Amino acid sequence: MSWPARAVTWILALVAGAVFGVAGTITHPLVMGWVPVGLIVAALGCAGLILAVRLLIEDRGAVLACGVGMIAALTVFSGRGPGGSVVVPQAAEGEFPFGITWTLLLTAIVLIVVAWPRFRRPERAAG
Repeated sequence: MSWPARAVTWILALVAGAVFGVAGTITHPLVMGWVPVGLIVAALGCAGLILAVRLLIEDRGAVLACGVGMIAALTVFSGRGPGGSVVVPQAAEGEFPFGITWTLLLTAIVLIVVAWPRFRRPERAAG
């Protein structure tokens, strides 16, 4: 793959990862009853995207760019905004820490998929 094509792939993977990171960061605290639906759907969506990039693109740099986009979006939206608003608030005493759980879960997903080795099929001998 040529360098311009590789660079475009990395940029697109970074943007896609950032979009999924923002969506997951905003929706992760959604709870229906006692089921953390937001956390489950956000984790499955981010894992699905980065896994698809890993399986479809031969270049590991694209997978890393996708993961960096996710983590960067999480970091940007976890802080205090310019108007003082907070998207990911700190859990109150005795509540489940969804923000910390989302941070650790997303980081684990990215690290596992990026670090997973690629197993190549043995080449068939020319008959």
